[in-house]
Amino acid sequence: MEIKYYITKHDKSTYENIHSILRNVLHISNRLLTKLIEKNCIFLNNSTCDTRNSFEENDILTVNFDYSEDNTNVVPTKMDLEIIYEDEWFLIVNKPAGVAIHPSILHYADSLSNGIKSYFDSIGLKKKIRPVNRLDFNTSRIGYFR
Repeated sequence: MEIKYYITKHDKSTYENIHSILRNVLHISNRLLTKLIEKNCIFLNNSTCDTRNSFEENDILTVNFDYSEDNTNVVPTKMDLEIIYEDEWFLIVNKPAGVAIHPSILHYADSLSNGIKSYFDSIGLKKKIRPVNRLDFNTSRIGYFR
């Protein structure tokens, strides 16, 4: 999973460095940006780059999100998931009412996150589970960012 951004004349006149494009145009959070820098996942014209560097019009900025993340904090539990939509960025499942979203003292191994972790393990995806919206215990439907 990657994003390619083609730098324009406007970018050259508005932003001073790669970091400012990542933050202001692609809206990448500081936390994620730090992780991407540590893992050498930011490229300018197919070469790793320092985000403090400048750029030229027509340069290609690439952000690669294909890195493994530790997701061992959630116990995988096999459960039937009603997957509504799935692509390389999102997994949207129907959350049945009465199922917790996150593991807790009362739902250590029977939350929807436990089921998602089991599914991620089955497809070899090493990503953290990030609910897009936290729904109450009695509410259904939820989307996950992959």
